[in-house]
Amino acid sequence: MRIGELSRRTGVSVATIKYYVREGLLPAGQLTSPNQASYDESHVRRLRLIRAMIDVGGLSVAAVREVVAAVDDPDRPLHEMLGAAADYVVPRYEGVGDEPGDALVAARVTVAELIDRRGWHSHPGSPAAEALAVAVAALENVGHGDFPEAVLEAYADAAERVARVDVDYVAKNVAREELVASVVVGTVIGDAVFAALRRLAHIEASKQVFGLDR
Repeated sequence: MRIGELSRRTGVSVATIKYYVREGLLPAGQLTSPNQASYDESHVRRLRLIRAMIDVGGLSVAAVREVVAAVDDPDRPLHEMLGAAADYVVPRYEGVGDEPGDALVAARVTVAELIDRRGWHSHPGSPAAEALAVAVAALENVGHGDFPEAVLEAYADAAERVARVDVDYVAKNVAREELVASVVVGTVIGDAVFAALRRLAHIEASKQVFGLDR
């Protein structure tokens, strides 16, 4: 197909497609003449992956370049490739850890102990672990320092169950691009779905604990 048809099928403008090619996110089409190139279904899949990462995942072009490099590396284990994609979706708190206060230092220890206790194949300095440490430290700073001991383990239990459901669903896809797109979209939208469900459950739990104010 020509670039115009590729644009129509994916909803990505011709100018943006050319930009992605220049930035190394999208492989160039096969030249059929000095001014014409042909594109195929692999370009359609890659464009959908790029848009999912940028539009839904909020990734920068530089981050997308790193992810597609992992996708294109046939020697990169699937687990590592998906992990690279997921790491970029986790919120970063720029500057928070440059001069960590006592609460953040303690929270990092709490998170490291949680990872070790549950036997998770992660590391304390991972983006997800750091994001959790920042959140735990914030709770300490607003007077809820007993949160980790009271409910963090229960949260981890629920997270394990949800994560297994997520991975089982993603595993139904075959193409590497589709797997990565599922991880990015599933992480971002899945977080929104889970947060909404949690809010609904809060209403019910509040009614049961505190009673219904008529």
